Amino acid sequence: MRIAFYAPLKAPNHATPSGDRRMARLLTAALEAAGHTVLLASEFRSFDAHGEIARQAEIKAQGEAEAAALVARYRAAPEPPEAWLSYHLYYKAPDWLGPAVCRQLGLPYLVAEASHAPKRANGPWDLGHRAVAAALGQAAVVLSLTTLDMACVAPLLAPEARLLHLPPFLDARPFAEARAGRTASRTRLAAELELEPDGRWLLTVAMMRPGDKLESYRRLAQVLPLLPGNDWTLLVVGDGPARAEVESLFGAVAPGRVVFAGAREPADLPALFASSDLYLWPAAGEAYGMALLEAQAAGLPVVAGNVRGVPEVVWEGETALLVPENDAEAFAAAVRYFLDDPNRRHVGDIAAHRVTRERGLERAGDILDRALAAARPAAA
Repeated sequence: MRIAFYAPLKAPNHATPSGDRRMARLLTAALEAAGHTVLLASEFRSFDAHGEIARQAEIKAQGEAEAAALVARYRAAPEPPEAWLSYHLYYKAPDWLGPAVCRQLGLPYLVAEASHAPKRANGPWDLGHRAVAAALGQAAVVLSLTTLDMACVAPLLAPEARLLHLPPFLDARPFAEARAGRTASRTRLAAELELEPDGRWLLTVAMMRPGDKLESYRRLAQVLPLLPGNDWTLLVVGDGPARAEVESLFGAVAPGRVVFAGAREPADLPALFASSDLYLWPAAGEAYGMALLEAQAAGLPVVAGNVRGVPEVVWEGETALLVPENDAEAFAAAVRYFLDDPNRRHVGDIAAHRVTRERGLERAGDILDRALAAARPAAA
Protein backbone atom coordinates (compact mmCIF):
# COMPACT_ATOMS: atom_id res chain seq x y z
CA MET A 1 0.00 0.00 0.00
CA ARG A 2 0.94 3.63 -0.45
CA ILE A 3 0.90 5.28 2.97
CA ALA A 4 0.85 9.04 3.55
CA PHE A 5 2.93 9.55 6.70
CA TYR A 6 2.78 12.64 8.90
CA ALA A 7 4.30 13.59 12.27
CA PRO A 8 2.82 16.87 13.58
CA LEU A 9 5.39 17.28 16.36
CA LYS A 10 8.58 16.60 14.42
CA ALA A 11 8.98 15.33 10.87
CA PRO A 12 11.33 12.38 10.33
CA ASN A 13 13.68 14.68 8.39
CA HIS A 14 13.79 17.35 11.12
CA ALA A 15 17.30 18.66 11.82
CA THR A 16 17.23 18.16 15.61
CA PRO A 17 17.80 14.63 16.94
CA SER A 18 15.30 13.26 19.44
CA GLY A 19 13.50 10.11 20.40
CA ASP A 20 10.44 11.42 18.60
CA ARG A 21 12.32 11.85 15.33
CA ARG A 22 13.88 8.42 15.77
CA MET A 23 10.52 6.71 16.18
CA ALA A 24 9.08 8.54 13.15
CA ARG A 25 11.97 7.19 11.08
CA LEU A 26 11.53 3.71 12.52
CA LEU A 27 7.85 3.63 11.63
CA THR A 28 8.78 4.54 8.08
CA ALA A 29 11.45 1.83 8.01
CA ALA A 30 9.07 -0.81 9.41
CA LEU A 31 6.42 0.00 6.82
CA GLU A 32 8.97 -0.15 4.02
CA ALA A 33 10.40 -3.42 5.35
CA ALA A 34 6.87 -4.83 5.20
CA GLY A 35 6.64 -3.89 1.51
CA HIS A 36 4.70 -0.63 1.71
CA THR A 37 5.53 2.67 0.03
CA VAL A 38 5.76 5.59 2.46
CA LEU A 39 5.03 9.10 1.23
CA LEU A 40 5.98 11.94 3.56
CA ALA A 41 2.78 13.96 3.46
CA SER A 42 4.08 17.19 4.97
CA GLU A 43 6.73 18.77 7.18
CA PHE A 44 4.13 21.12 8.70
CA ARG A 45 4.70 21.41 12.46
CA SER A 46 1.68 22.05 14.68
CA PHE A 47 3.65 22.31 17.94
CA ASP A 48 2.81 25.10 20.40
CA ALA A 49 5.13 25.01 23.42
CA HIS A 50 3.62 27.86 25.41
CA GLY A 51 -0.14 27.49 25.31
CA GLU A 52 -0.85 30.70 23.41
CA ILE A 53 -4.46 30.60 22.22
CA ALA A 54 -3.92 33.06 19.37
CA ARG A 55 -0.90 31.11 18.17
CA GLN A 56 -2.86 27.85 18.19
CA ALA A 57 -5.62 29.44 16.12
CA GLU A 58 -2.97 30.59 13.66
CA ILE A 59 -1.47 27.10 13.49
CA LYS A 60 -4.92 25.62 12.92
CA ALA A 61 -5.55 27.99 9.99
CA GLN A 62 -2.16 27.13 8.49
CA GLY A 63 -2.94 23.44 8.91
CA GLU A 64 -6.29 23.78 7.17
CA ALA A 65 -4.60 25.50 4.23
CA GLU A 66 -1.94 22.77 4.08
CA ALA A 67 -4.65 20.07 4.17
CA ALA A 68 -6.49 21.72 1.28
CA ALA A 69 -3.27 21.81 -0.75
CA LEU A 70 -2.66 18.13 -0.04
CA VAL A 71 -6.17 17.19 -1.14
CA ALA A 72 -5.64 19.00 -4.44
CA ARG A 73 -2.23 17.40 -4.92
CA TYR A 74 -3.44 13.87 -4.18
CA ARG A 75 -6.49 14.22 -6.43
CA ALA A 76 -4.17 15.09 -9.30
CA ALA A 77 -1.59 12.39 -8.48
CA PRO A 78 -1.47 9.28 -10.71
CA GLU A 79 -0.80 7.12 -7.63
CA PRO A 80 -2.30 8.82 -4.58
CA PRO A 81 -1.98 7.39 -1.08
CA GLU A 82 -4.28 4.56 -0.10
CA ALA A 83 -4.12 5.23 3.66
CA TRP A 84 -2.85 7.88 6.06
CA LEU A 85 -0.78 7.32 9.21
CA SER A 86 -0.12 10.13 11.69
CA TYR A 87 2.48 9.65 14.40
CA HIS A 88 2.33 11.15 17.90
CA LEU A 89 -0.73 13.24 18.59
CA TYR A 90 -1.03 15.17 21.83
CA TYR A 91 -2.47 18.48 22.99
CA LYS A 92 0.63 20.52 22.10
CA ALA A 93 0.88 19.00 18.61
CA PRO A 94 -2.53 18.00 17.23
CA ASP A 95 -3.14 16.76 13.72
CA TRP A 96 -4.80 19.41 11.56
CA LEU A 97 -4.00 17.57 8.31
CA GLY A 98 -4.82 13.87 8.40
CA PRO A 99 -8.47 13.95 9.47
CA ALA A 100 -9.36 16.61 6.88
CA VAL A 101 -7.51 14.92 4.02
CA CYS A 102 -8.98 11.51 4.87
CA ARG A 103 -12.53 12.83 5.10
CA GLN A 104 -12.32 14.48 1.67
CA LEU A 105 -10.53 11.62 -0.09
CA GLY A 106 -12.18 8.68 1.68
CA LEU A 107 -8.88 7.36 3.04
CA PRO A 108 -8.58 5.25 6.19
CA TYR A 109 -7.03 7.31 8.96
CA LEU A 110 -4.55 5.59 11.30
CA VAL A 111 -2.74 6.98 14.32
CA ALA A 112 0.41 5.68 16.00
CA GLU A 113 0.99 6.94 19.53
CA ALA A 114 -1.53 9.37 20.91
CA SER A 115 -2.22 10.64 24.38
CA HIS A 116 -5.23 12.41 25.81
CA ALA A 117 -5.21 14.15 29.19
CA PRO A 118 -8.65 15.30 30.41
CA LYS A 119 -6.97 17.89 32.67
CA ARG A 120 -6.07 19.90 29.53
CA ALA A 121 -9.74 20.61 28.76
CA ASN A 122 -10.57 24.34 28.94
CA GLY A 123 -6.92 25.19 29.60
CA PRO A 124 -4.45 27.11 27.44
CA TRP A 125 -4.11 24.15 25.05
CA ASP A 126 -7.85 23.42 24.86
CA LEU A 127 -7.91 23.82 21.08
CA GLY A 128 -5.25 21.17 20.60
CA HIS A 129 -6.82 18.98 23.27
CA ARG A 130 -10.15 18.96 21.45
CA ALA A 131 -8.47 18.41 18.08
CA VAL A 132 -6.76 15.26 19.37
CA ALA A 133 -10.07 13.94 20.69
CA ALA A 134 -11.75 14.59 17.33
CA ALA A 135 -8.92 12.93 15.40
CA LEU A 136 -9.07 9.84 17.60
CA GLY A 137 -12.83 9.69 17.11
CA GLN A 138 -12.26 9.54 13.34
CA ALA A 139 -9.43 6.99 13.40
CA ALA A 140 -10.02 3.54 11.98
CA VAL A 141 -7.03 2.16 13.89
CA VAL A 142 -4.94 3.55 16.73
CA LEU A 143 -1.59 1.97 17.56
CA SER A 144 -0.41 2.64 21.11
CA LEU A 145 3.23 2.27 22.06
CA THR A 146 2.41 1.85 25.75
CA THR A 147 -0.51 0.33 27.62
CA LEU A 148 -0.78 3.59 29.57
CA ASP A 149 -1.74 5.38 26.36
CA MET A 150 -4.17 2.61 25.44
CA ALA A 151 -6.17 3.24 28.57
CA CYS A 152 -6.43 6.98 27.96
CA VAL A 153 -7.41 6.86 24.28
CA ALA A 154 -9.79 3.87 24.28
CA PRO A 155 -12.87 5.85 25.44
CA LEU A 156 -12.47 8.30 22.54
CA LEU A 157 -12.55 5.76 19.71
CA ALA A 158 -15.51 4.96 17.50
CA PRO A 159 -17.17 1.59 18.26
CA GLU A 160 -15.84 0.05 15.04
CA ALA A 161 -12.27 1.34 15.51
CA ARG A 162 -9.40 -0.96 16.45
CA LEU A 163 -6.89 -0.28 19.22
CA LEU A 164 -3.64 -2.23 18.82
CA HIS A 165 -0.49 -2.40 20.93
CA LEU A 166 2.69 -1.59 19.00
CA PRO A 167 5.52 -1.83 21.55
CA PRO A 168 8.54 0.46 20.94
CA PHE A 169 10.88 -1.16 18.43
CA LEU A 170 14.08 -0.55 16.49
CA ASP A 171 16.30 -1.81 13.71
CA ALA A 172 18.44 -4.28 15.66
CA ARG A 173 20.96 -4.96 12.88
CA PRO A 174 23.39 -2.07 13.53
CA PHE A 175 23.51 -3.01 17.20
CA ALA A 176 24.20 -6.67 16.44
CA GLU A 177 27.03 -5.61 14.13
CA ALA A 178 28.39 -3.33 16.83
CA ARG A 179 28.37 -6.17 19.35
CA ALA A 180 30.43 -8.27 16.96
CA GLY A 181 32.98 -5.46 16.71
CA ARG A 182 33.02 -4.61 20.41
CA THR A 183 36.71 -5.30 21.01
CA ALA A 184 37.94 -3.05 18.20
CA SER A 185 35.49 -0.27 19.05
CA ARG A 186 36.38 -0.38 22.72
CA THR A 187 40.09 -0.12 21.94
CA ARG A 188 39.47 2.87 19.68
CA LEU A 189 37.19 4.67 22.15
CA ALA A 190 39.56 4.05 25.05
CA ALA A 191 42.30 5.85 23.13
CA GLU A 192 40.04 8.65 21.91
CA LEU A 193 38.38 9.41 25.25
CA GLU A 194 41.24 8.40 27.57
CA LEU A 195 39.23 5.64 29.21
CA GLU A 196 40.65 2.63 31.03
CA PRO A 197 40.55 -0.20 28.46
CA ASP A 198 39.91 -2.79 31.17
CA GLY A 199 37.62 -0.64 33.34
CA ARG A 200 33.86 -0.77 33.74
CA TRP A 201 32.20 1.75 31.44
CA LEU A 202 28.83 3.05 32.52
CA LEU A 203 26.94 4.83 29.75
CA THR A 204 24.30 7.54 29.47
CA VAL A 205 23.07 8.88 26.12
CA ALA A 206 20.68 11.83 26.25
CA MET A 207 20.09 15.34 25.03
CA MET A 208 21.07 18.09 27.45
CA ARG A 209 18.07 20.37 27.65
CA PRO A 210 16.02 21.97 30.43
CA GLY A 211 13.11 20.05 31.88
CA ASP A 212 12.95 16.29 32.31
CA LYS A 213 16.33 15.60 30.71
CA LEU A 214 18.11 17.99 33.07
CA GLU A 215 16.22 16.48 36.00
CA SER A 216 17.40 13.00 35.04
CA TYR A 217 20.97 14.23 34.91
CA ARG A 218 20.50 15.80 38.35
CA ARG A 219 19.29 12.50 39.76
CA LEU A 220 22.16 10.62 38.15
CA ALA A 221 24.68 13.03 39.63
CA GLN A 222 23.25 12.24 43.07
CA VAL A 223 23.79 8.53 42.50
CA LEU A 224 27.48 8.53 41.60
CA PRO A 225 28.88 9.59 45.00
CA LEU A 226 27.01 6.62 46.50
CA LEU A 227 28.88 4.10 44.32
CA PRO A 228 31.75 2.55 46.28
CA GLY A 229 35.03 1.72 44.59
CA ASN A 230 36.88 3.32 41.72
CA ASP A 231 36.45 0.56 39.14
CA TRP A 232 34.03 2.49 36.93
CA THR A 233 33.77 5.49 34.63
CA LEU A 234 30.57 7.16 33.48
CA LEU A 235 30.61 8.04 29.79
CA VAL A 236 28.05 10.75 28.97
CA VAL A 237 27.07 11.12 25.32
CA GLY A 238 24.97 14.13 24.38
CA ASP A 239 24.87 17.90 24.07
CA GLY A 240 22.40 20.74 24.14
CA PRO A 241 21.55 24.11 25.67
CA ALA A 242 21.84 22.80 29.25
CA ARG A 243 25.30 21.29 28.84
CA ALA A 244 26.99 23.73 31.24
CA GLU A 245 24.39 22.94 33.90
CA VAL A 246 24.78 19.20 33.35
CA GLU A 247 28.55 19.37 33.68
CA SER A 248 28.28 21.43 36.86
CA LEU A 249 25.97 18.80 38.39
CA PHE A 250 28.79 16.25 38.23
CA GLY A 251 31.40 18.62 39.65
CA ALA A 252 31.49 16.85 43.02
CA VAL A 253 32.32 13.47 41.45
CA ALA A 254 35.97 12.43 41.66
CA PRO A 255 38.09 13.65 38.73
CA GLY A 256 38.22 11.20 35.86
CA ARG A 257 35.10 9.33 36.91
CA VAL A 258 32.85 11.18 34.41
CA VAL A 259 33.82 11.69 30.77
CA PHE A 260 31.73 13.92 28.48
CA ALA A 261 31.90 12.70 24.89
CA GLY A 262 29.61 15.34 23.36
CA ALA A 263 27.05 14.73 20.66
CA ARG A 264 27.64 11.84 18.26
CA GLU A 265 26.16 10.97 14.91
CA PRO A 266 23.37 8.35 15.04
CA ALA A 267 25.52 5.93 13.04
CA ASP A 268 28.21 6.09 15.76
CA LEU A 269 25.91 5.27 18.66
CA PRO A 270 25.68 1.46 18.29
CA ALA A 271 29.46 1.16 18.79
CA LEU A 272 29.31 3.39 21.86
CA PHE A 273 26.54 1.26 23.35
CA ALA A 274 28.25 -2.04 22.52
CA SER A 275 31.62 -0.89 23.91
CA SER A 276 30.14 -0.11 27.32
CA ASP A 277 29.17 -2.38 30.21
CA LEU A 278 26.03 -0.94 31.77
CA TYR A 279 23.43 1.67 30.78
CA LEU A 280 22.07 4.17 33.32
CA TRP A 281 19.15 6.57 33.08
CA PRO A 282 16.84 7.82 35.88
CA ALA A 283 14.14 8.52 33.23
CA ALA A 284 12.41 11.51 34.86
CA GLY A 285 9.19 12.12 32.92
CA GLU A 286 10.22 9.60 30.24
CA ALA A 287 7.41 8.30 28.03
CA TYR A 288 9.33 5.05 27.51
CA GLY A 289 12.93 5.80 26.48
CA MET A 290 14.24 4.60 23.12
CA ALA A 291 17.85 4.69 24.37
CA LEU A 292 16.96 1.98 26.91
CA LEU A 293 15.88 -0.27 24.06
CA GLU A 294 19.00 0.58 22.06
CA ALA A 295 21.23 -0.24 25.02
CA GLN A 296 19.70 -3.69 25.35
CA ALA A 297 19.97 -4.28 21.60
CA ALA A 298 23.70 -3.65 21.95
CA GLY A 299 23.97 -6.15 24.81
CA LEU A 300 23.88 -3.84 27.82
CA PRO A 301 22.00 -4.45 31.05
CA VAL A 302 20.01 -1.39 32.15
CA VAL A 303 19.42 0.42 35.42
CA ALA A 304 16.60 2.94 35.15
CA GLY A 305 13.87 4.69 37.07
CA ASN A 306 10.54 2.89 37.23
CA VAL A 307 8.67 5.66 35.43
CA ARG A 308 5.63 5.69 33.13
CA GLY A 309 6.29 3.48 30.08
CA VAL A 310 9.86 2.49 30.98
CA PRO A 311 8.77 -1.01 32.17
CA GLU A 312 7.48 -1.61 28.64
CA VAL A 313 10.90 -1.26 26.97
CA VAL A 314 12.92 -3.41 29.38
CA TRP A 315 12.46 -6.88 30.88
CA GLU A 316 12.56 -6.18 34.60
CA GLY A 317 14.60 -8.69 36.56
CA GLU A 318 15.93 -10.28 33.39
CA THR A 319 17.68 -7.57 31.36
CA ALA A 320 17.22 -4.59 33.65
CA LEU A 321 16.68 -3.39 37.18
CA LEU A 322 14.12 -0.66 37.72
CA VAL A 323 14.25 1.39 40.89
CA PRO A 324 11.74 3.70 42.58
CA GLU A 325 11.69 7.16 41.07
CA ASN A 326 14.24 9.57 42.53
CA ASP A 327 15.71 7.01 44.96
CA ALA A 328 19.46 7.56 44.68
CA GLU A 329 20.42 4.85 47.16
CA ALA A 330 18.34 2.18 45.42
CA PHE A 331 19.75 3.26 42.07
CA ALA A 332 23.32 3.01 43.35
CA ALA A 333 22.64 -0.44 44.80
CA ALA A 334 21.30 -1.65 41.44
CA VAL A 335 24.37 -0.33 39.63
CA ARG A 336 26.66 -2.00 42.11
CA TYR A 337 24.75 -5.26 41.69
CA PHE A 338 25.64 -5.37 38.00
CA LEU A 339 29.21 -4.21 38.57
CA ASP A 340 29.76 -6.99 41.09
CA ASP A 341 28.00 -9.66 38.99
CA PRO A 342 30.49 -11.73 36.96
CA ASN A 343 27.66 -12.79 34.65
CA ARG A 344 26.72 -9.27 33.63
CA ARG A 345 27.68 -9.88 29.98
CA HIS A 346 25.36 -12.90 29.96
CA VAL A 347 22.53 -10.59 30.98
CA GLY A 348 23.44 -8.42 28.01
CA ASP A 349 23.29 -11.42 25.70
CA ILE A 350 19.74 -12.12 26.85
CA ALA A 351 18.82 -8.47 26.29
CA ALA A 352 20.17 -8.43 22.75
CA HIS A 353 18.37 -11.66 21.90
CA ARG A 354 15.02 -10.46 23.24
CA VAL A 355 15.20 -7.13 21.43
CA THR A 356 16.07 -8.80 18.14
CA ARG A 357 13.31 -11.38 18.50
CA GLU A 358 10.54 -9.22 19.97
CA ARG A 359 11.26 -5.59 19.11
CA GLY A 360 12.78 -5.64 15.62
CA LEU A 361 11.50 -4.08 12.40
CA GLU A 362 9.99 -7.36 11.22
CA ARG A 363 7.79 -7.73 14.29
CA ALA A 364 6.70 -4.09 14.05
CA GLY A 365 5.98 -4.54 10.33
CA ASP A 366 3.68 -7.46 11.10
CA ILE A 367 1.68 -5.34 13.55
CA LEU A 368 1.48 -2.45 11.09
CA ASP A 369 0.25 -4.87 8.40
CA ARG A 370 -2.52 -5.98 10.75
CA ALA A 371 -3.41 -2.35 11.39
CA LEU A 372 -3.65 -1.55 7.69
CA ALA A 373 -5.74 -4.65 7.05
CA ALA A 374 -8.11 -3.67 9.85
CA ALA A 375 -8.40 -0.12 8.46
CA ARG A 376 -9.34 -1.11 4.91
CA PRO A 377 -13.08 -1.63 5.57
CA ALA A 378 -13.24 1.96 6.83
CA ALA A 379 -12.24 3.16 3.36
CA ALA A 380 -15.20 1.52 1.69
